[in-house]
Amino acid sequence: MEILNIYHRHDGRWEGRISRGRKNGKRKFQYILARTKEQCIEKIAAIRQSEQPQGKCSKTIAELFNEWYSNIFHRVKESTLANYMMKANKHILPVFGNKMVSAIVQEDIYAFISSKQKDGLSVRYIADIIILMKTMFKYAVRTYHIFNPMDGIILPKKKSPEIQLLDDAEQKQLQKYVSEHQNRSTLGVALSMSTGIRIGELCALQWKDIDLEKRILTVRKTMQRIQCPTENARTKLIITDPKSESSHRRIPIPDCMVSFLHKFKSKPNDYILTGTAKPIEPRAMQYRFRTILKNGKLPSVHFHALRHIFASTCIKLGFDVKALSELLGHSSVEITLNRYVHSSFEQKKEYMKRLKLSF
Repeated sequence: MEILNIYHRHDGRWEGRISRGRKNGKRKFQYILARTKEQCIEKIAAIRQSEQPQGKCSKTIAELFNEWYSNIFHRVKESTLANYMMKANKHILPVFGNKMVSAIVQEDIYAFISSKQKDGLSVRYIADIIILMKTMFKYAVRTYHIFNPMDGIILPKKKSPEIQLLDDAEQKQLQKYVSEHQNRSTLGVALSMSTGIRIGELCALQWKDIDLEKRILTVRKTMQRIQCPTENARTKLIITDPKSESSHRRIPIPDCMVSFLHKFKSKPNDYILTGTAKPIEPRAMQYRFRTILKNGKLPSVHFHALRHIFASTCIKLGFDVKALSELLGHSSVEITLNRYVHSSFEQKKEYMKRLKLSF
């Protein structure tokens, strides 16, 4: 049974639509009506529960998490495991840890979501926690054939965050400052502005990843600091594979970067940002970037803004979106367009001037 949607009708009632397969090639639906959205969800949950196998799991949520975690331990990146463990220990287990898996109902999940909203967590972060819980319960359904209370859970709508960028004049001012103060830190800023490389990828970049003769930059690794709850230290710095398979990529080096790179080139195993075999970590580079902005009398923006600036600049220059998506290391063109392409109001005005209509 598949829930397609739940919406508010013009007559004030809420309607849920459930897919009931196909008949003669046409999809069939069951419609559920209720006075409130919550009642509609409850009715659908009751139908689902009556149709699903009623297996039992005699484990607590804490025991289920540990079993699931052990099951995925050798198949998931270390950074992802650390993220799962942090979210479980900080949010899921304090609330659900001692509760029996089979006792969890949808009302518990919605109450949990509501409490996290009251705590001030972002919609995106809450969604990440719930997705982790859904993954755990999918494992429980496969293993113990229980009813899945996470099915049909409707998450709060995500709001696209406002990305603070530098305007055209400020970008030129930053370029001027970098050109007049060339060092390894400003080299990193210039690389990010001209290639769109992520800060973790930049910090993990070594000179063996730069082929100045062929003018190719190869992204092979990324650097990040992760939590390590099972070790003595609270966090540790790791260099690992990039974010995704599409993040492994080769980027042509633009002409404007060649002499800058030649100026600081060192041994193959030396890191770009330090010129030694010891790297600098992302938060330190972010701190250096803030200092560069302050010295250049520019507004404070996150280092990641340079990646957005690169993407928007490429679109202005007429880059093919598919090519840009591959340069950024995205898995789909939609991510590039929805998250990284920003057009200014002045640019929109220029576009509107191209309209030649006769009235």
